[in-house]
Amino acid sequence: MEKVTEGSPPHPFNSSLETGIRALVVLEAFHPRQCDLIELTWFDHLVVHTGDIEGEDVPGSLHPDLPNRAAELLVRRRLIEDSLLLMQRVHLVDVVDGEDGISFSASEDAPSFLALLKAPYTVELKKRATWIAERFASLSKAAIRDLVDDKIGRWTAEFQIPHTSMS
Repeated sequence: MEKVTEGSPPHPFNSSLETGIRALVVLEAFHPRQCDLIELTWFDHLVVHTGDIEGEDVPGSLHPDLPNRAAELLVRRRLIEDSLLLMQRVHLVDVVDGEDGISFSASEDAPSFLALLKAPYTVELKKRATWIAERFASLSKAAIRDLVDDKIGRWTAEFQIPHTSMS
């Protein structure tokens, strides 16, 4: 096992960069619809675990169907938040402060940046993001939440952090 030192290069997987690019791909697919942090957390999971959605036209999952993968959502939300800040700093994501709260959209520079990403994984990610957007973009947040609750009801429950008494 590699020893972690202060000078070690950052790990490329599950990093803010990887998650930010995935969020950007999703936001570009949903354009012009904006997504809030909760929706992006759901879509970040769904875009790589499309097999969790029932249907005949569902593309296969990009990532392995590991047991308890829905628990990833507990740790993904903070990572997605950090990744969106990174994408905002490089002008690829716009933050919108609207009546319904803060939401995010792909910036006008996003399409040209994403067009440069041609690795097989990224191409498949874009296809799945487009499929997710076609299926969910016209739905309201409440409708998406209902669908997520119906298909994978445990997700909403897993976002709840139990309160513990300090006494």
